[in-house]
Amino acid sequence: MEGEAITQIMVGVNESTIKGYPHASISSKGAFEWTLKKIVRNNTSGFKLLFLHVQVPDEDGFEDMDSIFASPEDFKVLKHRDKIRGLHLLEYFVNRCHEIGVPCEAWIKQGDPKEVVCHEVKRVQPDLLVVGCRGLGPFQRVFVGTVSEFCVKHAECPVVTIKRSAAETPQDPIDD
Repeated sequence: MEGEAITQIMVGVNESTIKGYPHASISSKGAFEWTLKKIVRNNTSGFKLLFLHVQVPDEDGFEDMDSIFASPEDFKVLKHRDKIRGLHLLEYFVNRCHEIGVPCEAWIKQGDPKEVVCHEVKRVQPDLLVVGCRGLGPFQRVFVGTVSEFCVKHAECPVVTIKRSAAETPQDPIDD
């Protein structure tokens, strides 16, 4: 029947700033769990979750001072390692979906998360975008610039932002 189409929900996920890869950020986990609890509920076959992880390229390139680059292959190893870190992050969400029986897809892109998420929304055309947000005050936002705010303004689909609960907020709210 018409109108029985599967609802596609894109969920932006990132790594924890405290624990690093492969741990998902508090905001990502919160957005994911909220989506399962409040939208998917028991209708697992009516939805498909699309997990997008955007890796931010290291700005100065000096993250690994112990790396020696002597051939083109050396750079491939580094890119491959970053990809693996991202895959481990996505694995958490994909495994959870399989446990509950929710169809899903997951992929990694590189670049500025704000721009990439909006570009992927335009390309994939999900019915809804769900992103976690840290609930930072205006002073903190000046320095951090939030992906969620940008997506609300620019993504070409409805956007739901999920704030962390007070109990989950780390001592420094910029951490996630």
